[in-house]
Amino acid sequence: MTSPVLPDIVGPGLDVLFCGINPGLLSAAKGQHFARPGNRFWPALHLSGFTPRLLTPAEQEELLEYRLGITNLVARPTAKADELSREELRAGGVRLTELARLYRPKVVAVVGVTAYRTAFERKAARIGPQDGLIASSRLWVLPNPSGLNAHYQLPDLVELFGRLRSAARGRVNRS
Repeated sequence: MTSPVLPDIVGPGLDVLFCGINPGLLSAAKGQHFARPGNRFWPALHLSGFTPRLLTPAEQEELLEYRLGITNLVARPTAKADELSREELRAGGVRLTELARLYRPKVVAVVGVTAYRTAFERKAARIGPQDGLIASSRLWVLPNPSGLNAHYQLPDLVELFGRLRSAARGRVNRS
């Protein structure tokens, strides 16, 4: 496995391992996941009940206290995710599968449906739970929380993250 620009925040016993697409330039410079101020990952995580308070990107290591982890499909930083090649995304899918096999989170949640479709060759994938497993983990796809993604506003993200949270804690079957 190649060494990522951003540290993988992973460990045993995770409820959810979140997987971003790749680091943006600011995230890479700061060494922090979802570091751009307009990114809605951290607010969606908090408002959906995953964390008791709003964490900042600088507090990313605290995710482990809440049985959460974070990684990326591709380590290479870019200004926009569409700069990544199909080969990079597919290699990222292999790497993510290896991480899931090693750490065995209950759920792996890929944040970005288009990147997921390419990485796992699932052209018809939709937001939400996916058929099949990644290693032994259930698989979900969430929208990209970037401020550039106008299709999903913060309340939409909170609802979708909340469904994932309920499923990861065993309260909801596939919906």
